[in-house]
Amino acid sequence: MTASDTRGALTSHVLDTALGQPARDVLIRVEARASGGGADASGWTVLGQHTTDADGRVRDLLGGQRLQAQTYRLTFETGAYFRAAGRPVFYPRVQVEIDVDAASAVQHHHIPLLLSPFGYSTYRGS
Repeated sequence: MTASDTRGALTSHVLDTALGQPARDVLIRVEARASGGGADASGWTVLGQHTTDADGRVRDLLGGQRLQAQTYRLTFETGAYFRAAGRPVFYPRVQVEIDVDAASAVQHHHIPLLLSPFGYSTYRGS
């Protein structure tokens, strides 16, 4: 993705801070709060799911679609990642909700997750 391609894009990066390296093979599910058809009983519509690459990244969480002004939820399946490595699981998943307004929908939204077995942090990256 070039700089001009990232406008309106949603990306992520998962870093395992306990190991000091990217977290490979973490499943990330992306949903949008729905206002109509397609939503499940919780009011969320699944937009897709992707697995982090060898660098711990997903470069296009929306599968070529652009952000809209709405609330998105990213669910990181951290339990499966830790279980696969034989490590303790305290947080089986991490859910992050972000609100995108009309003005910021044209911007690149990068949501990194800094992860360890007993803690995590996230922020809006660039």
